[in-house]
Formats: sequence, structure tokens, C-alpha cells
Amino acid sequence: MSTPPVTRVLRVGTRASVLATTQSRLVADKLREALGLEVELVEVSTEGDRSQAAGTPLQGSASTGVFVAAVREALLRGEVDVAVHSLKDLPTYPADGITLAAVPTREDPRDAVVARDGLTLGELPVGSRVGTGSPRRAAQLHALGLGLDVVGIRGNVDTRIGKVRTGEYDAVILARAGLARIGRLDEATEVLDPLQMLPAPGQGALAVECRAGDDLVADVAAVLDDPRSRAAVSAERAVLATLEGGCSAPIGALAEIVEGEDEEEIWVRSVALSPDGALAVRKSAAGDPTDAVGVGTRLAEEMLADGAARLADPDMNTADKVQNA
Repeated sequence: MSTPPVTRVLRVGTRASVLATTQSRLVADKLREALGLEVELVEVSTEGDRSQAAGTPLQGSASTGVFVAAVREALLRGEVDVAVHSLKDLPTYPADGITLAAVPTREDPRDAVVARDGLTLGELPVGSRVGTGSPRRAAQLHALGLGLDVVGIRGNVDTRIGKVRTGEYDAVILARAGLARIGRLDEATEVLDPLQMLPAPGQGALAVECRAGDDLVADVAAVLDDPRSRAAVSAERAVLATLEGGCSAPIGALAEIVEGEDEEEIWVRSVALSPDGALAVRKSAAGDPTDAVGVGTRLAEEMLADGAARLADPDMNTADKVQNA
């Protein structure tokens, strides 16, 4: 009697949150369909999840990577074959032994408002409590000059929206992509134009990682990688990586592939702000999508030259000139 063939099980590592498992399941389903393999999700507890559960705030550059490290460690130990992350959570420096195999087609990267009574941001009365755990969002909210009381908030999407429903907050700001992926986009009362609020670098995109040199890398890339999405987030992350070297101010960035006169070009916008939103350096640049990293790097260098590194300095004179693109 012949032995039945062993079916390989492809293990996809993910954080355990509802949003993370939903995103990872989308990736797993595509890999299952395209590669004909059994695929299972492996949930990994991360420092970021444990910190939020304990009520410890995660803000600024100190939070970068706290949702990523444990999943990467599981990948390197061979406990999972593929790791799925929200790309905005990835540190900008490379990880030894790991390669970014694919950036799937990006969701809408904009921020969204979930407010009481169906209100938009501009309709909220002066003094309304608006919750966000992001220094980038907080600074841009202050910069809008709407007189809102911007307060910190922790927890998952359900917890944050729940604080609006109970009246503890008048509104919260969340990533539109996350609401869309978990089927709660209809709860957004407004999607913010990037002219009002530039998203975080990489927001709305997923990162699918494999062990460097694994034969699986080529298969994952062929199934999932979207070159336009990869170029856009590469430019945004180049902005962030360059600014991180000398700027601790909140940073927003958005890159888009647009039709030029003769061919496509990548257009990148970025802003660095003082924490109170009173000062900002805003710049934009365009170039060849094949030079996405170069375009983003040069843009960030111009921002540093225009004073971005000084925005987080508490002694900086708020009468200093604000730079505009």
C-alpha cells in the first residue's frame, strides 16, 4: 500500500489582533489559491500588543518595530515561513536574514474620522475631544487650527471607536485602510484629504517577508508583489529613513505614481511638524519611479536643509518662518 504524499503546510506569521489576522488571512488566501499549498496562520504575541494591553503608551520613534520584532524572530527560527506586517510598522533599517518579498497592492492610505453624530472634522465644535495615539496625527490636527482638544488614546480599533460611541471622545482618527479591511469603513464619518493630513509613510500597505535566500521568495513575489505600490512606499520610507537621521519631529509622507508628459512619474509629498503643529516644513518632489528611493532621499535632504531637524526643539521660536512646498 503506497504512502500518501505529504502536503506542505505554509505557515504565515501574524500578530494576533483582529486587524492583523484579517490582513494576514487575505495574504494567506492568495498564496493558497496560487501555489496550491495548505496555508495556516500562526499568531505571535508582540511587545507592542503586550504594552497596549498593559496600558503603556506607544508614541514616536520609540514605538517603531514593537509590532514586528517577535514575528520576525519566529520567521528566523523557522516557526513560520512567511511574515505579514502593516508596512508602516517596519523599521527603515534592514533586518539580517530577512527579505521583503512582496508589497501587495496598497489600500487607500488616507486617514479617516469616526465622529459622533456623523460629524466631519470641520463640523466638530471648538473644544471637542479628538483621540489619537499618533504624534503625526496630533500635530497635523493642531496645525488645522480648529480649536480641538487633541488627546491620547490606546487600544485596538474596536476600543477606540467604542470611546466615541460612549461619549468619552467626540471623534477618533484611524487609518482608512484598517477600517476597510475589517469591514467597518461605513463607520467613518469623513476620509481626510492629504492636503489636511498626510498619512504615515507606508500607511495602507502590507509587507510580506521571507527568510533571505529561501526558494519561497520568488513565488511570494510573483503572486503578491505590486511594483507601483512598492515604488510608492519605497519613496516614503526613504523620506522617513533620511529624516530619522536628524529629525525627531512628527512626519507624514505620501507618494503616488502619476501620468507625466511622456511617461509615468512618482510624486512625493512630505511634512515634518513641531509637536504642537505651529511650525512645519512641507516639500514635494517628482521623478522616475525606478528611482523612488532617490527621489524620497533628496526630498528629505531638502527638508533637513530647510530646518526640519529643528522642529522638535522646544526652544525654537514659533515666529520662525514656516516652509511650504
